[in-house]
Amino acid sequence: MDSATSELSAAGPPAVTPLRDSADTGLKIVIVGGFGVGKTTLVRSVSEIRPLNTEEVMTQAGLGIDETAGPTAKSTTTVAFDFGRISLNDRMVLYLFGAPGQERFWFLWDRLFAGTLGAVVLVDTRRMSDSWYAIDRLENHGTPFVVAVNRFENDTALFSLREIRQALSLAPHVPLVDCDARVRASGKYVLLSLVNHLRELTLAREASP
Repeated sequence: MDSATSELSAAGPPAVTPLRDSADTGLKIVIVGGFGVGKTTLVRSVSEIRPLNTEEVMTQAGLGIDETAGPTAKSTTTVAFDFGRISLNDRMVLYLFGAPGQERFWFLWDRLFAGTLGAVVLVDTRRMSDSWYAIDRLENHGTPFVVAVNRFENDTALFSLREIRQALSLAPHVPLVDCDARVRASGKYVLLSLVNHLRELTLAREASP
């Protein structure tokens, strides 16, 4: 998927993009999901700065612990978090944190959730059960989130969004969208969906007696 990312994001941002002087609102966003679902790819495709990542090569020590086979076919894994930045407008900036997907690194999630205004749950329809834990943790933490279905090229299980919502037992108010994590415009759409969701929740709280 890295080669595809390079191809589809070839017209991406320069290595250094200064933060605008007018920026006065920073929003911390966490991207979570199962192992190999595309979290690092999403951060990499939308970030306006060269993203910080903590990917390491998977070794023999991970056999029996890390998932090295199946649809992901990964040779590296995130061992801490990914970090990127994207300016939505002159004043609002999103700081993106991609959480590690492997179970042995889940203890880091609570620290990443601290100060987080919202989250994106990235879903692979070939392994939807991998997303249950992320959704459960966010609901228990009280963190608003949207669910983005990363549609892979070789995804033969073309479930509809309605079927996916039922499979994940998502509440009607939780936004559910399709995306391609490799494509910058698609990733930005996911983030804007989250920002709009957060805004609607804020307006609803202000309007309540």
